[in-house]
Amino acid sequence: MSDTSTRARQPFARGLPLAAPLRLGRPSDTWFKPALSVVVASAVPHLTLLATARLDLVMYTMAGSLCALYGHTLPYAQRARTVAGVVLSMSAGLATALVTASLTHSTAVLVAIGALLAAAQKVLCDATRIGPPGHVILTFVSSAALFAPQRLGQVPAHLALTLAAGTFAWLVCVGPALIRREGPERRAVARALEAAADCAADPGPRSRNAAAAAVHTTWQCLLVSGRPTPVRRSLERLVVHAEEALAAPSPDPDRLRALAALVRARGPVPVPPPAPGAAAALYGTEAERAALYGIDAERAALRGSGGRRAARRTLLRSLGPGSHLLPVAARTLIGCALAGYLCAALGVGRPYWAIVTAASLYQANVTLTWNRALQRTLGNLLGVLVFAAVLPLSRTGPLALVLCCLFFSFAAEALITRNYWLGSVAVTPMALLVLEFGGAHPAVELIGDRVLDTVLGALAGFLAAMLVTNRRAAGRVERALEATARARTEAETAYAAPSAELDRARRALTASLVELREAGDTAAGEWWQRALPEQKLLAAEQAGHRTLAATAQRLGPVARAPESGCGLAAHAPENGAE
Repeated sequence: MSDTSTRARQPFARGLPLAAPLRLGRPSDTWFKPALSVVVASAVPHLTLLATARLDLVMYTMAGSLCALYGHTLPYAQRARTVAGVVLSMSAGLATALVTASLTHSTAVLVAIGALLAAAQKVLCDATRIGPPGHVILTFVSSAALFAPQRLGQVPAHLALTLAAGTFAWLVCVGPALIRREGPERRAVARALEAAADCAADPGPRSRNAAAAAVHTTWQCLLVSGRPTPVRRSLERLVVHAEEALAAPSPDPDRLRALAALVRARGPVPVPPPAPGAAAALYGTEAERAALYGIDAERAALRGSGGRRAARRTLLRSLGPGSHLLPVAARTLIGCALAGYLCAALGVGRPYWAIVTAASLYQANVTLTWNRALQRTLGNLLGVLVFAAVLPLSRTGPLALVLCCLFFSFAAEALITRNYWLGSVAVTPMALLVLEFGGAHPAVELIGDRVLDTVLGALAGFLAAMLVTNRRAAGRVERALEATARARTEAETAYAAPSAELDRARRALTASLVELREAGDTAAGEWWQRALPEQKLLAAEQAGHRTLAATAQRLGPVARAPESGCGLAAHAPENGAE
């Protein structure tokens, strides 16, 4: 490929959108699960403290209750481990903050520790890909605890409250397994079928990449779901069917959506029909058996000592000196420290609000960070107006205060999947009302401090994002291109191998394509870096998807054919198609 195709000039600084980040989207299909979970996990500790007249301890039980927000897209076996890890991480961050607060009252030291904790929590959550709400909840709790009056002798009892509430939150998160054990897997498979239907209805690079990502996520969900029950076997067959439909000449989106609806329902898992126009030998028992054998082998490898060592190595690479997460960690550290010190210098009594505001901004790149800064600022400013309206009601009695907090907890999760700023409108009054458990504060002071902290935290946080460059983003793209090329070569070579090995090679290629698209999107939103090889990215994605289509049809590598169906050809690309 000539140099002119890969040296497209791009500006060092891109334009920043204003309207697009504020548009409302469709709510998540499972928004009610974290919303109901956090209300139940919070209600029992809150009401217990209300009955014992110790609402001043709500901050410590709430730290554990908020762990119920995590893990709702994971199968229950993985969810149990993940939420337990969140509870322990929450307790560790809280313990560090409480001990620090009991040993020093220096604002400079407290802000420094808060910034360090925020950066560590950001990197850990990104490295483990824990998903929303990510590090923000951990940072909110640890930063608030840093500025709470504390004596060293009180720390064990306060941590015990957090662990007790966290244990109850864990039970709330995993309890639904007793009712519908394979619920998360069914929803993941339904999303894969719906993504395949969207790709069939509107073929193109965006829908094709979304379908590949959905299928990859679903396989990962099934791999960690536990032993292969009959329901999970049926779900695995449906994922195979979704992949086969993507490779078919004319997939039927209505049929795929109908299957997705049946999978989401509480009835039996449907049996996928044969792919249209496909020979039974290609899409029948033989292909299905190969796919299921392949996933069983991968599941066994993940459970073995080699799989655990590989997972540890991957995590250590994400945290190591060459990690692409380090620039984001540096932004978080500098931005949180700058926000905290700036607010302290201006005499604001609660600089931890500025720390949390700055920490909440940092996304994968500068453009996404700008979007979050805009959303956070608008949501918080509207939220203080809601707080001013609700404050008289909350002060009518302790029970009213508890009920207001529970209402805003539910509202935040119900709204935040539409857009982050909309959820922030509910989060802000909830965070302000928590202060009321320790005693009434002047409303004007609370509102003024929150507005000032929000503005200063957003400005300082975004300034750090612009000043700390992330030139590793382009390097990540280059590594992803190399990994995709290797995975495509291995998939083409695996045509002559046993079917199970071919199926594993296909999943490895899908994973590499997902990583390539993520790396490309991240780098595209960064400033102050060299131009991206956009033509190489496009060629690698097209070649990878053609290979996926060919392997789905169990055909050997032959000359490239025109793309068909969902942007996929029926044959593998020529060598060197990149």
